[in-house]
Amino acid sequence: MRPGTLAIRNGLLIDPAEKLEGKYDVLLKDGRVIEVAPHGKLRGKADESFNARSLIVAPGFIDIHVHLREPGQTHKETIASGTMAAAAGGFTSVCTMPNTSPVNDSAEITRWMLDPARGAHVNVFPVAAATLGSRGEQLTDFAALKRAGAVAFSDDGKPILDDKIMRQTLAAASALNMPVVQHAEDCRMTVGSAMNAGPTAFRLGLRGWPGEAESSIVERDIRLTAETKGRYHVAHLSTAAALRAVRKAKRDRLRVTCEITPHHFTLLDEEVGLYDTNFKMNPPLRSREDREALLAGLADGAVDCVATDHAPHAAHEKNQEFDRAPFGITGLETALGLCISVLHSRHNIPLQRIVELLSTNPARVMNLQGRGTLAVGARADVTIFDPAKKWTYHAAQSYSKSKNSPFDGRQLQGKVMATVVGGVIKFRE
Repeated sequence: MRPGTLAIRNGLLIDPAEKLEGKYDVLLKDGRVIEVAPHGKLRGKADESFNARSLIVAPGFIDIHVHLREPGQTHKETIASGTMAAAAGGFTSVCTMPNTSPVNDSAEITRWMLDPARGAHVNVFPVAAATLGSRGEQLTDFAALKRAGAVAFSDDGKPILDDKIMRQTLAAASALNMPVVQHAEDCRMTVGSAMNAGPTAFRLGLRGWPGEAESSIVERDIRLTAETKGRYHVAHLSTAAALRAVRKAKRDRLRVTCEITPHHFTLLDEEVGLYDTNFKMNPPLRSREDREALLAGLADGAVDCVATDHAPHAAHEKNQEFDRAPFGITGLETALGLCISVLHSRHNIPLQRIVELLSTNPARVMNLQGRGTLAVGARADVTIFDPAKKWTYHAAQSYSKSKNSPFDGRQLQGKVMATVVGGVIKFRE
């Protein structure tokens, strides 16, 4: 669909990249922002208007960590269904991880994912495998993958444990000015582990997952980043120790960034209850001390992004014994509500910082030029939301093909009212 001209009027514009917050109207044309003006002062004419009275108008949200499962696992999700869930959650762009079947380790698979025939409702940016088959042995063709449309490299779900291979990965990606996204887990320390090591795991008779399995890999990778002058991004960081390492790397002016998921800043390991597999994720839910550290990092700027790690699984896969069920939960449609409910309402983190975490910084981390801002000339991707609206999330009504969420039936505050992608309204409440 070719976009027409859309005016978004009467809203409170928040654009951290432009240091702009106030009553502004925005005019979109041909997939770009063509005018931003104080309320009532737009000069251009519009084919369509959206009244954003009492709503926040923000640069389109970008989720830099999702699993769309296609190719190969379409019983869980498809690019079409996953991106519709993204639009409903206010995300105008998603970065999809390579642990598909087959693994996205070639330019051909990357191009296949980007083909319009996939039916994507939002912008899709593939993260390609760093090593062939994500086996951690031989690097993929980084240059060819970049030309095909990949924006980063990762063996997500299968961390790169070999020092030599990780050093080569960081160096090769750095030559292309692209980030390496690491799932930080020393699998030698987590064999058979199903949840965080602690009193709850002991009570349930489950093998505990030590926090050191994450922090030791982050510390090793930061050392290699310093040696290679690479760009390193920690996926779904979950422990206080790993965050301390990231803080030090930032003080040392290394190119190190990190993301935190809504479930890790909201939930605790004790909420697993009696083996509820919708609370089983990788990395696992952590202790109260870890969560408090994550909340502090989200507030003070140490954390760069909020990313969902949207990981859909079919009901029959999750409906197993806790230690046999797969890791992962859906997250695209609850992310904003959890950010507003927990970060803004409970912990007084400003809306501008939340927009920074969901839009401005993700665009910077992934080099998504023209996104993460509503400056004139930027992409016409806009998220419009009501920070005061209370609503209840029902997983059965999700746009995702899978319903594996620990937040089913939870009342949230903060609702997406419209998602505009390339100047076209893709979702409207």
